[in-house]
Amino acid sequence: MAMKVLLAVLFLIIFFSLASGGDYNVVDYGAKGDAKTDTTRSFLSAWASACSSVKPARIYVPHGRYLIKQAAEFRGPCKNNATTIRIDGTLVAPSDYRILGSSDTWLLFIKVTGVSVYGGTLDGQGSGLWACKKAGKNCPAGTRSLTFNYAKDIVINGLTSMNSQVSHIVINSCQNVMVQGLKIVAPEGSPNTDGIHIQTSTGVTITGTSMNTGDDCISIGPGATNLWIQRVNCGPGHGISIGSLGKDLVEQGVQNVTVKNAVFTGTQNGLRIKSWARPSKGFVRRVLYEDATMKNVKNPIIIDQNYCPGNEGCPDQLNEFSMPKPVARFGAELILSWAWAGCRLMSLSSATSIKSLDLVQSSGIKISEVTYKNIQGTSETEVAVKFDCSMSNPCRDIKLQDVKLSYHNNSPAQSSCLNADGAATGLMLPSSCL
Repeated sequence: MAMKVLLAVLFLIIFFSLASGGDYNVVDYGAKGDAKTDTTRSFLSAWASACSSVKPARIYVPHGRYLIKQAAEFRGPCKNNATTIRIDGTLVAPSDYRILGSSDTWLLFIKVTGVSVYGGTLDGQGSGLWACKKAGKNCPAGTRSLTFNYAKDIVINGLTSMNSQVSHIVINSCQNVMVQGLKIVAPEGSPNTDGIHIQTSTGVTITGTSMNTGDDCISIGPGATNLWIQRVNCGPGHGISIGSLGKDLVEQGVQNVTVKNAVFTGTQNGLRIKSWARPSKGFVRRVLYEDATMKNVKNPIIIDQNYCPGNEGCPDQLNEFSMPKPVARFGAELILSWAWAGCRLMSLSSATSIKSLDLVQSSGIKISEVTYKNIQGTSETEVAVKFDCSMSNPCRDIKLQDVKLSYHNNSPAQSSCLNADGAATGLMLPSSCL
């Protein structure tokens, strides 16, 4: 009888051991958490073992500071679709930004399915690169800390990313990504340090995150669809931005985006959509912004279709300072345009069949079905609501509902609309210009 019980216990131990898959501690592969020893090979070896397991696998990173000195690529597809990476320590990039050189990525997961990352800290040590750029030296573009390319069913939970050289987390060409409880930390003056960038991806959820950074807290690029963003604290930073869009003529659109319960503190922007004034087949549609709080935000609500950071390399853009100038000649007839406050080029002769012609290049991005609901707080500038839309493709079906934004010390704020069509309902402060 005792022998039967023993055999049964041994069977259960073996069964559950096989069923539970492998547990791969990076220390067992030679990693040292002393912040000095290059552990790149150790992490890649642990990944190779976990990825080759036919059972669910777990990679464990214990307490310590692990220097990953080289760009690391964790490539799939794996033999299992359930690999967990539990990080109790900190992964550290080299302090000398020249070591990673012009590599786009530091930690790259590509073509993986079912990968979950829990806890831990990524330290990109980007201050050296920022100083190089500030001094106007010849610097590399910079390295993104964590990137997922062509991945599916991903979870990122409880991770802290600090001082990334450029973007902290990039989600590119992915499906079904859950991001929860993240903390993004970088100084306000750190250039291009977007918190989370999403493009050509669908089914991305971001909840319960805190982001202090030098660029967009969340940036949404072409091809992003079905996004849910909720309970985000942003500031300092440039807000939550759709765009910039319209860099290319052929560009995927952005649609079905929901942003709820976001708080913006001292940011340059709150809820922003931005596009270059260039021809494009792209679009933005079906966007809902709901229950947002602004605390001394420079541009709480803004659509900017004349986006051009630093006013460098801008296409010819339409603005209120444009002067009339000849742009085309049909026979002996000179066609002039008056680009003042968004007017279009009109023929000076009724004999011409030309009805209108744009004076300057305007954005081809078509923006429609954008709703702002229950947006409250304070604006650091007098214009709290600004819709600067494309002359050739005006914004359509913009909806404002229960917006209450004040200027300094509860002074009245203003709204500004150019080429924007829509409606406002409920409480409206400032008054709607739609």
